[in-house]
Amino acid sequence: MIKVVGLGPGSVESLTLGAVNILKNSDEVYLRTEKHPTVNYLKKLGISFHTYDYMYKDKDKFEDVYKSIAEDLVQKDEKFKQIAYGVPGHPLVAEKSVQLLIELCRKRSLDIDIVPSVSFIDTIIERLNIDAGDGLKIIDAFNIKNQMLDKRTGIIITQVYDKLIASQVKLALMEYYGDDIEIYFIKSAGIKNSEIIRKIKLYELDRQSDIDYLTTVYIPKNLEITYDLKDLLDIMKKLRSDTGCPWDKGQNHDSLKKYLIEESYEVMEAVNEKDDANLVEELGDVLFQIIFHCQIGEEEGFFNIRDVINGICHKMINRHPHVFGSENIDNTEQVLTNWNIIKKEEQGLKTYTDELIHVAKTLPGLMRAVKVQKKAADVGFDWDKVESALDKVLEEYYEVKNVYKSEEKVKIVEEIGDLIFACVNVARFLDIDPEFALNYTIEKFIKRFAYIEKSAMAHGLDMMDMTLEEMDKLWEESKNK
Repeated sequence: MIKVVGLGPGSVESLTLGAVNILKNSDEVYLRTEKHPTVNYLKKLGISFHTYDYMYKDKDKFEDVYKSIAEDLVQKDEKFKQIAYGVPGHPLVAEKSVQLLIELCRKRSLDIDIVPSVSFIDTIIERLNIDAGDGLKIIDAFNIKNQMLDKRTGIIITQVYDKLIASQVKLALMEYYGDDIEIYFIKSAGIKNSEIIRKIKLYELDRQSDIDYLTTVYIPKNLEITYDLKDLLDIMKKLRSDTGCPWDKGQNHDSLKKYLIEESYEVMEAVNEKDDANLVEELGDVLFQIIFHCQIGEEEGFFNIRDVINGICHKMINRHPHVFGSENIDNTEQVLTNWNIIKKEEQGLKTYTDELIHVAKTLPGLMRAVKVQKKAADVGFDWDKVESALDKVLEEYYEVKNVYKSEEKVKIVEEIGDLIFACVNVARFLDIDPEFALNYTIEKFIKRFAYIEKSAMAHGLDMMDMTLEEMDKLWEESKNK
């Protein structure tokens, strides 16, 4: 039988009588560390023990230390009728070695008894007058990067052992809270004549000279410190509520379609202009549109934001078996090939034509044309060389020329479409994005047009009063400049 006891936060008064009796009456006693204030008291009681402090020197990682401790205790259990394992504080609060030991005993069907005790959490709650019922989260400093921070609850961060760990904690907190919020620096909680509790700014955390293995950090609840996703969801719910905005309440999935497209294009413009400040704003606008659709979906009872997040997480994990699974892929080409194979399976696409049909009809025409052409090219339906694609452009040009004077509007539309589609083929062969190329030409056109107008104004002329020949002359000037 392995009995795991807590040695309390550090004061002798917090060491329970039950824990002392177990330590006195066990065949062998093992402590995770001798670096704990109550250990001297145990010595005075004549309790002999072994410690695992040596493992901290032998192992490179704390995880390896805790794993080795658990394995050693299981081996010792085979030799003795009852052993006691003492840990600082409460056995189930920030004690990784205990968690590993419980799991190991479960796998091997060994008896283990966890004896409750006072933890440093109890002391902190009492010292800072924290109402735990209002929400309290406890995070191990070593695991802070894997945790969700939340301004709506107080957060206790344990095991801030040294300045390096304090620096890592500080950086993780600053990403959410900013750098100048007030936090509590707590050391030796509950130990008379040693306890230190002081308010500091977050950016000062790793500058404290007295950080040691009994250091803890507390971040109070602060609803005003920042906005997060929950705030955005709440804002959207308020806008759609009975006391919300008439315009927002009147929207539906169909009416919002154009706004999502507009906002997406504004994101693209910010990217093209390399304007990070504007990009932040425009991405926020796109996110708001997504939240808008999610709120409508929730109101109608079909889906909500959790379904959307769950769906995309499943999709990304499934489509990246080389990251989240056991497949070995080491180049982009293999990634894309594998992606398309998985995508076809997910979407139930059985034929090559299915793939072409599945390209979204709502995409801009040039973009959709490229996607369709690429999928056809994947099965070998493509020109052998760019010259053949250029000849096709010429062929389509003459077909437009043959029908443009006719009254067959449908035929003209068809031939114009064929000509544009052929031009897209050429662009694809030359690895040019036709959308980018067209926009580049549009920008060039606007600049040359602006030159004409500016030149005309310099001579006191209005473009409406100029002849085409006069404007064309200035156009040629702008090309030379």
